[in-house]
Amino acid sequence: MELVKQARARVARLDLSAAQAAVADGQAHAAHALWNLLHEYFTFRQGRFASLKECDTAIRQARHEIDWLARLPAQAAQAVLKTYRQAWANFFNPDHPAQRPTFKGRFHTRMAVDVPQARDLRIQRINRRWGEANLPKVGRVRFRWTKDLPGVTRGGPQGRITGARLVKDAFGWSIVFRTETLVPALQQAHPGPAVGIDRGVNVALALSDGTTREHKPWLSRGEREHLRRLEKKSARQRATRPPGRPASHRLARTYAQIGRVRAIAKRRALDWQHQTTTELADTFSLIVVEDLKIPNMVRSAKGTIEAPGRNVAQKAGLNRSISGEAWGRGVTLMEYKSADRGGNVVKVPAAGTSQTCHRCGHRDPAARQGIRFACTNPDCGWVGHADINAAINVENAAGTAVSGRGDLAVRRSVKRQPPRAA
Repeated sequence: MELVKQARARVARLDLSAAQAAVADGQAHAAHALWNLLHEYFTFRQGRFASLKECDTAIRQARHEIDWLARLPAQAAQAVLKTYRQAWANFFNPDHPAQRPTFKGRFHTRMAVDVPQARDLRIQRINRRWGEANLPKVGRVRFRWTKDLPGVTRGGPQGRITGARLVKDAFGWSIVFRTETLVPALQQAHPGPAVGIDRGVNVALALSDGTTREHKPWLSRGEREHLRRLEKKSARQRATRPPGRPASHRLARTYAQIGRVRAIAKRRALDWQHQTTTELADTFSLIVVEDLKIPNMVRSAKGTIEAPGRNVAQKAGLNRSISGEAWGRGVTLMEYKSADRGGNVVKVPAAGTSQTCHRCGHRDPAARQGIRFACTNPDCGWVGHADINAAINVENAAGTAVSGRGDLAVRRSVKRQPPRAA
């Protein structure tokens, strides 16, 4: 049986002492400061960008001259340089959506530290729930053992760990293991049917087979009220702060409490997305979605002083709802899960899918009224769920795909299918 390499990530919660957490915080701040220093050195040259060799020499010199920069391990510093150079490569790639690299803010940047070399980790399982690993300049740390790691567990999956990354969120530090697992190569395509999916706010996912995938609010009523009170509290604390002064310890503590509540909502959303996308990838061979320009959809409606926007508060609420659904992340999950199972994810143009009747093809913006779609063509008159109608149009538009992922890891064209009736 032919085996192929499959790159995946394994996330585990770290159990750090206060001293170890302080060291990790210092490394993360040093890494983000190194990025800013590197960006200044790389861009503010006399008419040219600095070369890779010049950047590497500058980093080595700075680590000897700046005490706090030496907190960052040498391999982690080289990883910052590699990531920075890759950011410029993505920016100059016309097919990549990356923006021009810029400076990173202290309070709006995710704290992270790379551990590029797996041999430094020396991972060991100590019992059923806990494992241990070495972190440079942090020491021996414990992490929650939730899934077997390739090359570590006896009798576990074949493969190896290629590196790791420390990431901090509202609940503390986690370690993300980069793994390379050997899995059997796919011998045939997915045997399941095709489906079109319409993503929305009122109905999370509407499928062309007439079913929907919905979820409860990410936060309970009590948690939403708790978040509202914390946000009002932070507003009062900000009002008493003199302009230009840093945040007080009380305000920072309130921000931390708000971050934990929002992190709970994000965890629940991610868990629901993982379960739902796994079920869809197991069931369907072809998943067709709209090619939505999400950054354009969540832009503010404030406008300018000369041309102020309209319905700004309503648009802000809609933007929050769209961001809370994380449509882009859901498609990313479906893409790699479908590819693992021999399926395919295709994106099609989104124009007109919610205003067109799937039965007769008549297009009228007035036909959609909330979640109800009533065709205005007197010869048709179809009435039904608006999101289901849009999902059928999405599936029927598969012949005009703008991109495709999967199908035994090889992109393939999709033939136009005849219109489906509900």
